[in-house]
Order: sequence, then C-alpha cells, then structure tokens
Amino acid sequence: MARKGQKFQKYDSETKELVLKKYLEGYCSSLLEQEYGVPKTTIRTWAFNLKHHKNNKPGRPKSKNLTLEDYKERYEILKKYRAFLAARRGRK
Repeated sequence: MARKGQKFQKYDSETKELVLKKYLEGYCSSLLEQEYGVPKTTIRTWAFNLKHHKNNKPGRPKSKNLTLEDYKERYEILKKYRAFLAARRGRK
C-alpha cells in the first residue's frame, strides 16, 4: 500500500516494451531487474495486466458526447431511485 507522500518511478514506453518482451520470451525477472533497474514485482504486474486486461482500462466504460437531455434523464432516474430507497427504509 502506498504511503503518504510516496513517489512512484515512471518508466518510458520503450523500456517497458523491451523488458516485457524479454520477460515473455522467458528471461528471469531477477536478471531483468538487475539489468534495467525495474523491480521484478513491477515487471510481473506489467505482464499480468497485459495478459488479463489487454491494455484496456478496468471499470465501467465512460460515456462520451452526452447531451443535456441525457443528463436530465439520468437525474430523473436517480431521483426516482432515491425515493424508492427512502420508501423501503420507511417500511422497515
């Protein structure tokens, strides 16, 4: 877990691609750590993300090009849902 004020090392994309390529070819992460100065846990995390997420960002996709009407419709749905939840809390 990150500590308050902790700085994280950033690596350029060329280094990341080179290290990942070698790691996926079968090079040991400890040797790559010594050669490139990238921690082996970081290399493993990169490989895991490449394998499982395919470089897509996890989470709900962002809606783009929403109009004012779309926002108003969403707001009305949320108001109805909040009223529904308040009514359920009142019954208990």
